[in-house]
Amino acid sequence: MTETQPQPAALLGTQVAEVDGAGDLVFDAAIVGSLLGLEPGAFMEELKKGMVHQVHEQGTGVDHGRRRVTFRYRARQSVLVLDAQGHALHVA
Repeated sequence: MTETQPQPAALLGTQVAEVDGAGDLVFDAAIVGSLLGLEPGAFMEELKKGMVHQVHEQGTGVDHGRRRVTFRYRARQSVLVLDAQGHALHVA
């Protein structure tokens, strides 16, 4: 586990994901892992084991271009709302 977790407000405006050629989001394991209390390597291991779950929602209407991604690991959860380029608009 990480000793200090980032404050969600500190991530606002930060690019936490890149959009690949297929339009899929590719997240920074260091950022998402730390939000869940995991080091990047542990985050990737837990993801491979199926212990980290992700729900992706695409905005429509006035939210077109925005995405909300919820990561869950055990009893922990982090919700990120991103713009079209992968910058954090809201983190909880």
